[in-house]
Amino acid sequence: MPIVTGRIAIAATVLVFQSVLGLTPAAAQEAMEKKSYNYSAWTPGIFSEAVTITNMGKGKFIFLAGVGAEDENGPRGKIRHAGDFAAQCVYAYDKIKRALAANGSGLKDAVKMTVYVTDMRNRLDWAKCSGEAFAGATVPAQTLLGISQLAFPEMMLEIDVTAVAHE
Repeated sequence: MPIVTGRIAIAATVLVFQSVLGLTPAAAQEAMEKKSYNYSAWTPGIFSEAVTITNMGKGKFIFLAGVGAEDENGPRGKIRHAGDFAAQCVYAYDKIKRALAANGSGLKDAVKMTVYVTDMRNRLDWAKCSGEAFAGATVPAQTLLGISQLAFPEMMLEIDVTAVAHE
């Protein structure tokens, strides 16, 4: 892409964000606030489970780190429902709903999800689980990726979520 075209694309992207969020460049730089949250006892210092960006007009971004079947009340690496993809999926979506709710949001505010599965033969089970989690609500942009392994051997799926909620 030529440099001029790239600069035009970047400028257009900035204008879109400004118009959607009602910001001027100075207001965005002065008002934005980023906060990180951890809900599991073992995650602080390793990664943030949720990140919010507020004071951006009338909304905030919420970024959830890969959510899977890690037991948030257990020791690091404890996975619930080992060997049961459907149960891990239901548990992951429950954790996603709780993390979004803790940040004043819900699945209805999700705009992008990336789903990682260790066995693509589970894709139809994931589709069913996801459909039940959204219960007829509009589903965000999603990418389903088959990968060889997740952070812990017993994990069968992990989901990254980006949501935009109105304040």
